[in-house]
Amino acid sequence: MGTIVAFVIGIFLLVTAWKGVVTVPQGMEYTVERFGKYRATFTPGFHWLVPYVDRIGRKMSMMEQVLDVPSQEVITKDNAMVGVDGVVFFQVLDAPKAAYEVHNLEYAIMQLAQTNLRTVMGSMDLDELLSHRDAINSRLLGVIDDATTPWGVKVTRVEVKDIRPPADLVNAMARQMKAERDKRANVLEAEGLRAAAILKAEGERQAQILAAEAQKQEQILEAEGRKEAAFRDAEARERLAEAEAKATMMVSQAIAKGDVQAINYFVATKYVEALARIATSPNEKLVLMPLEAGSVIGAIGGIAEIAKKAGFSGPSS
Repeated sequence: MGTIVAFVIGIFLLVTAWKGVVTVPQGMEYTVERFGKYRATFTPGFHWLVPYVDRIGRKMSMMEQVLDVPSQEVITKDNAMVGVDGVVFFQVLDAPKAAYEVHNLEYAIMQLAQTNLRTVMGSMDLDELLSHRDAINSRLLGVIDDATTPWGVKVTRVEVKDIRPPADLVNAMARQMKAERDKRANVLEAEGLRAAAILKAEGERQAQILAAEAQKQEQILEAEGRKEAAFRDAEARERLAEAEAKATMMVSQAIAKGDVQAINYFVATKYVEALARIATSPNEKLVLMPLEAGSVIGAIGGIAEIAKKAGFSGPSS
């Protein structure tokens, strides 16, 4: 009998010792209750509690957790019915508060997310919902995080996963997008044609300017050429006049000295000029007149004699 009692006592002590040993894994925290009242929090590691007096109350995960927000229908500010769903990332920072300040923590956070999702998105137009998703996420994060702070929870992120407008709105938006793209394409095409016309007009204007400049330069060169030609012509006439004046002076001097050859020179010159005018006259086709060859030869001999006396003889042999 005593052996049985000792065996029972031994078993009881082993069970009691087993109940008093608590090992908390990493990323978890356990609350300890004594007669149903919170007493302490066990962090990761080995712990000992008083058997039959203390017990583990709640096992709280201290890691960041993800909570899926179920899909729901939301009426926007412009009375469009859209389906939305989201996801909430949160982390327990204070295990006792998360265990005893709220019942069913995950359900409470999910209800907060759904309620505020309807509130925030219901105050916006459909276009704002589709184009300002980051603003929606920021507003939801601020509201839900403030509401869960007394529960010892930190909401790190709130994301709207999907926004599903009605099918008729999707079709209308597709048509609107197509019309907007067609309009943009027409505007770009018109701007391209306008730019091309401007460049073409500018090129034609530049070509006209260059042509005018070239014509002006050509006229300047032509004027300079005419000026140079006139100058040379005047210079030639001046030299010819000087030569004629010199010849006339020499002949006059010879006549004054009584030189018969000088008189023959003048007679022969006038005679030849008269014959040239008669030959080149446009009204005369045929001229028959006696020519005294001896007089012409004599005049030429007189011219040679005058030239010899004037010192125009060629180089001596």
